[in-house]
Amino acid sequence: MAVVEVEHLSKLFVRGNNRVEAIHDLSLRVGDGEFVTIVGPSGCGKSTFLHILGGFVPRDRGTMRLDGRDVDGPGPDRGMMFQDLALFPWRTVAGNVGWALEVQGRPRAERAAAVDRLLALVGLQSFQHAYPNELSGGMRQRVALARVLCFEPAVMLMDEPFGALDAQTRELMQEELQRIWQQTRKTVLFVTHDIDEAVYLGDRVLVFTARPGEIKAELDISLPQPRNIELKKSAEFLAYRNTIWDLLRAEVLKAREQGGG
Repeated sequence: MAVVEVEHLSKLFVRGNNRVEAIHDLSLRVGDGEFVTIVGPSGCGKSTFLHILGGFVPRDRGTMRLDGRDVDGPGPDRGMMFQDLALFPWRTVAGNVGWALEVQGRPRAERAAAVDRLLALVGLQSFQHAYPNELSGGMRQRVALARVLCFEPAVMLMDEPFGALDAQTRELMQEELQRIWQQTRKTVLFVTHDIDEAVYLGDRVLVFTARPGEIKAELDISLPQPRNIELKKSAEFLAYRNTIWDLLRAEVLKAREQGGG
């Protein structure tokens, strides 16, 4: 069953006399509980696509539906996680995670139970009274992830959430996200520049062309679940990685000629 349905999506940005087509005639279906990763050169419309799906940017042409309903603005059925976590520095970990439910006016006991459950899910129970500046980068990422999950979204939209982390912390967060996804089975669309990350996390990898963004290729990743970091050493993993890079290399060079790579 398709949760996300996109048909003939296009987006044009106009700034004065400058017209930039970010996305052209893009169609896509994402199934319930599927983890889809998206790779492409810089400036190819990957993030724009997520922002349109999130309801933050209007589309120019095409249709976009979530559970059969037209996407015409932001909604609690979609949770978005950016590289910039935007945690509230004056709130504790528990306060940040429970913020969404507080805004919705949920009872205190309900909020407390949800926060306890989510902090247990991300392994931060003992840090509930800490503030963001007292946490490591990876721990702040887990707080942000728990805050998104607190909305109980049907679809999670993740725009390079691990891009600012060091290599070691990034790999740990990939393992953490895999574990959480195995437990929650949320539908996820995850944008990344890291091919290894795309293969490791994804049920399916979409390769975007250089601007205007179109889907050049879709690869089903038939690697065993649940996954661990050791999988990255396997011949099967490296074969997927090399195939995606072969597809992507010409697009990266094209983007560089456009001044966006």
